[in-house]
Amino acid sequence: MTQRVEVVKAGRIVVKVGSSSLTQRGRIDLERLRLLVDAIAARRVEGTEVVLVSSGAIAAGLAPMGLRSRPRDLATQQAAASVGQGLLMARYSDAFAAHGLRVGQVLLTVDDVTRRSHYRNAYRTFARLLELGVVPIVNENDTVATTEIRFGDNDRLAALTSHLVHTDLLVLLSDVDGLYDGDPRKPGTTMLTDVRGPADLLPLQIGRTGSSGVGTGGMQTKVEAAAIATEAGIPVVLTSAARVGEALRGDRVGTLFHPTGRRRKTRLLWLAHATSGLGRLVLDEGAIRAVTERRSSLLPAGITAVEGTFSAGDPVDLVSATGVVVARGLVNYDAVELPGLLGRSTRDLARDLGPTYEREVVHRDDLVLL
Repeated sequence: MTQRVEVVKAGRIVVKVGSSSLTQRGRIDLERLRLLVDAIAARRVEGTEVVLVSSGAIAAGLAPMGLRSRPRDLATQQAAASVGQGLLMARYSDAFAAHGLRVGQVLLTVDDVTRRSHYRNAYRTFARLLELGVVPIVNENDTVATTEIRFGDNDRLAALTSHLVHTDLLVLLSDVDGLYDGDPRKPGTTMLTDVRGPADLLPLQIGRTGSSGVGTGGMQTKVEAAAIATEAGIPVVLTSAARVGEALRGDRVGTLFHPTGRRRKTRLLWLAHATSGLGRLVLDEGAIRAVTERRSSLLPAGITAVEGTFSAGDPVDLVSATGVVVARGLVNYDAVELPGLLGRSTRDLARDLGPTYEREVVHRDDLVLL
């Protein structure tokens, strides 16, 4: 069997594993965890740097807290994560120590990857950990999440982390051995060995949720994560956790998603995929053309309405008069400042209100088309 060149040549790899692949009945499955760690350690011996994005904190906390299934309310999920995260890291520390490797915990929130200063700090942390030979283990900071326990899901977190750390490959581990053209539990379905672009996915019926009862993502989230990574020039291997050793050796297991684009600025990838608009700016037709066709900055004169509550530096959606979202950007004004500026040129604003109002509402370097 020929090996996948993309995997063999990768000098830095991000591996993501889900809750259902690590736990059983609310407890960490040590055999499954050791299988994962052994495969990563084998690749580390070859000189490859590996970042592990691991779900499982909430699931690991269920049994110790006397819970039979994943709780629905946020507070109990956070409590389970608080208990489970320590247990999970302890198991990882012991398993990697058996191979002479150290681990470091990196807990991320959405702000850590959307605020410019935060993600720069995150990058420096990852770079130093890898330089010191440490295996970073990444998870959503579930215990302090305020709006939703998930980053979206850890598949998407893994794709965005891959871009942040400038990885050469993303490996998504599931409880299914690849991407199928239908329900893999039904006869007659076929696994795709290669996906070269969105057109290959059009005829597929992809499940949206998992069936284990402890995870949060299904095949749909993995396909979406693969799209984020490949769009940024990063190949993705999707396979089962049971085949992680083969996958990291470069064997042709699972599904390989080939890159479809080139690496983008990290900040713009965060803006497109890791944020949701905290407000909306309604644009006239001239402003829409300026933003989408000429890639110009957004000025007050092109805004017809402001919706929502936001502060300077927050992400906002730029929409047409009919409500179609055309772009997202980091706004330079608080929502309360904008109504009095609408429809006026920056020259007039500077003359009447002072030089502070010469700044763009959204600078072109802080804007991404959707």
